Amino acid sequence: MNIEQKNNVDKNVKILSDIQYFGTVNWYKMLFKFSNIQIEQYESYRKMSFRNRCIIAGSNGLINLTVPLEKGRSQKLFIKDVKISYTENWQEQHWRSILSCYGNSPFFEYYAESLKQVFSIKPIFLMDLNWQTMEWVKRRIKLEGQLSKSMNYSENTLAPIVDARNLSWPKNYDQADNCIRYQQVFEDRIGFKPNLCILDLMFCNGPASKSILLSRVNN
Repeated sequence: MNIEQKNNVDKNVKILSDIQYFGTVNWYKMLFKFSNIQIEQYESYRKMSFRNRCIIAGSNGLINLTVPLEKGRSQKLFIKDVKISYTENWQEQHWRSILSCYGNSPFFEYYAESLKQVFSIKPIFLMDLNWQTMEWVKRRIKLEGQLSKSMNYSENTLAPIVDARNLSWPKNYDQADNCIRYQQVFEDRIGFKPNLCILDLMFCNGPASKSILLSRVNN
């Protein structure tokens, strides 16, 4: 089933997706099409992906925030078994970068307190961290889909399951079709940057982020 061909997705259809660290705007736009969202946890970890990174926009350009992993990036573990490294204070670094980029955004104060709490927790596994960030976003933009985790790995899926694994990568995320356009903090300096981390949309639009995502789900 081709996601782009589905304008009105049946509520009984389930989407199977990899999980992202504060996923991209287009990723959340995709998820808004489905009432059943299943996250793949039995895939082998893949490096150079959004599983442990996100992209935000600063005054001088784009900034990659990367979660360091134990045993590095080249490991052959299920995504659910990949552990986070805390040898460096990456949480404080990520928070400072977010504060620097979005401290003056229209809705930073609206989300800041609860978001900072996310960075105060130290989960052992990357899957748990990403799940927490996803639940944080889900509550604040009121994503109505029910979340679950896969029980095993299937190479191929059959209807009514839509396979959306590995559709978005840092190397091509900004080439996605139908990227949502909105006013960004530093757009006057660096131009509009499409399909950034969902935090970019939320800090710029606040509670209206849901209606913006919903208004584009069929585009």
